Amino acid sequence: MERCEPSNGVLRYGDLIIPYGVTFSPKRRERIKINVHSDGVVEVEAPADATREAVAKAVQKRARWVHEHVVSARSRFAHVLPREYVSGEQIIYLGRRYSLKVRHVPRLERSVKLKGALLEVAHEDTSRDVIRARVRAWYRMKARDYFSERIAIVARSLPWPQDMPDFRLKEMKTRWGTCAAGGTVTLNPFLVRAPRECIDYVIAHELCHLREHNHSPEFFNLLTRVMPDWQRIKIRLDDMAEVLLND
Repeated sequence: MERCEPSNGVLRYGDLIIPYGVTFSPKRRERIKINVHSDGVVEVEAPADATREAVAKAVQKRARWVHEHVVSARSRFAHVLPREYVSGEQIIYLGRRYSLKVRHVPRLERSVKLKGALLEVAHEDTSRDVIRARVRAWYRMKARDYFSERIAIVARSLPWPQDMPDFRLKEMKTRWGTCAAGGTVTLNPFLVRAPRECIDYVIAHELCHLREHNHSPEFFNLLTRVMPDWQRIKIRLDDMAEVLLND
């Protein structure tokens, strides 16, 4: 059984203090793995019998690498301004950019519609919070339908018999998707902002976890069989993360 200890440690490198969370898993073998997510959050995966001292030593050993990736990730987010949800602002859907158009209408004429190069949100209350909520609800609706379609397509391409897995949506700050031991796939609704190949990569990644429940060499060999150019696509998705996750 996994045990997760968020913000279990702190790495000090120069003037920068970097917190990191640790997940101890019996499915992980000897090596301690360090992940720096696209937004600069650091997570460590360790074997169940690893000590905190061993984890801290492993993180310290790669301190320079962690520092470089955290600084790079944070710098990408530094220039991204919070969305205002006003007419003319850009909205991203399936890798394409649309302009938001906000219209004030009577209550009975509420709507959210994609019209050509515009995402038109009509509502009697045009405040930021209300328009934001309407846009987010629209994203979730589109994500539910589109992900269901793409999961079915990707599942059919896998090199083993695969039933259609259950999936759900959940907003996550550091992950595009997860796969539970029971087989349920969880996807971040903001992923629907990404191009199709990026969505397919995340789905393929999570479906491969149905066979390999860790990030072992066997897992990556399986992912490569399913999607030979997954590394290129992952880099593309990581490079867009600060824009796709901006809300």
